[in-house]
Amino acid sequence: MDLDRRTVLARTACALGAGSIGVSCGQGEGAAVAGDARAAWEAYWAGIRRQFPLSPDEVHLSAMLIAAHPEPVRRAIEAFRRELDARPASFLEDNNGRLRGEALAAAGRYMGVDPRDIALTDSTTMGVAMVYHGLMLRPGEEVLTTDQDYYVTHESLRLAAARSGARVRRIALFEDIRQVSPDMLADRVLREVRPETRVVALTWVHSSTGLKIPVRGIADGLARINASRPPGSQVLFGLDGVHGFGNQNQMFGSLGCDFFMAGCHKWLFGPRGTGIVIASPRGWAALRPTIPSFIDGESWSAWIAGREPQGVASGPRLTPGGFKPYEHQWALAVAFAFHESIGPQRIQARTEELAAQLKEGLARMRHITLHTPRWPELSAGIVSFDVAGLSADAAADRLRQRRIVASVAPYATRHVRLTPCLYNSPADIDRALAEVRGLAAV
Repeated sequence: MDLDRRTVLARTACALGAGSIGVSCGQGEGAAVAGDARAAWEAYWAGIRRQFPLSPDEVHLSAMLIAAHPEPVRRAIEAFRRELDARPASFLEDNNGRLRGEALAAAGRYMGVDPRDIALTDSTTMGVAMVYHGLMLRPGEEVLTTDQDYYVTHESLRLAAARSGARVRRIALFEDIRQVSPDMLADRVLREVRPETRVVALTWVHSSTGLKIPVRGIADGLARINASRPPGSQVLFGLDGVHGFGNQNQMFGSLGCDFFMAGCHKWLFGPRGTGIVIASPRGWAALRPTIPSFIDGESWSAWIAGREPQGVASGPRLTPGGFKPYEHQWALAVAFAFHESIGPQRIQARTEELAAQLKEGLARMRHITLHTPRWPELSAGIVSFDVAGLSADAAADRLRQRRIVASVAPYATRHVRLTPCLYNSPADIDRALAEVRGLAAV
């Protein structure tokens, strides 16, 4: 695993060098240098692509659904699995604390937080449910969300409200996605905050349309509202972050939310069955655990002594207990290291580059209705569209018959989704566009 990391780091350094050459390119001799830099850039990403065992006869454009493990992650999982199979009890007892700590340290470094402010979960769904069910809501308080948020947020809030007596209120985030702007979206949320609003529950990048909301702008507006509220009545900001986590160069502090929930098996290309929850100090103070923790010492001590645990919630206290697919949880450290070796800024740039190529191509087709905003400030890696004369499911099926792996948004209004990521190439996008173009004649 260490050798693989060094190889990826070396390739990253080469790409950085190529990029610095291309900045000053002009005409004539400079154009040749630019061509060389571009070739080096694509060669670098081709090297990243070789880390994934994807079938070469398909164009894989559904990483937002489930992604392949890169070579270092696969090797780490297999190495840990062999040890667990050979010495199940002793290897677990001797190594679990250390390896879990390494995974938490890697997640903390990547997101810019103290590892003690991270809970390890199994998925985005588990994290969203744990947070919204753990909130100490009171009758008469409300949670504000939008019509455009996903089933997991809506259902978690519905169940939490049924238990607490709080109310869930949904608003329309927009009427026409073609008319949205960051300021308009932030204003639409902030003007709906009422005195009884206790939580704003949103999604960073919508899996239906690919819209990326202005999280920081909303957080700043909530901070202004909270400045005039006592601590126990301040608005908490929860964010399902899974479709920005791993393709946007943002840390927890730069987002400004109180809760961040994400799975690690999509854009991060981490082990399947892993996820994280991060909370601010204000967020931890408002939470109660819903699943017993195996790693929070105070909870164990309180149980032994027959008393209530002291202090507020924390990452360890919120981490669900139970036996885990430990080889996957431990390999998280390698997944974060793989991502960092490439660089979050470079990954965001590559994702946006390929998504822009795809959106521009789709926008020129008369039989296509593009739903994802074309500007990077309002989108990330998900590209959603409709094909005239075909349902979303039929269009996705026909693309798959043509070896283009698309997916369909599981909403009442369904769209086709193509989601380029770091293991795709411009040639992949050209091939996908050609097949989408061919659907006009079907």
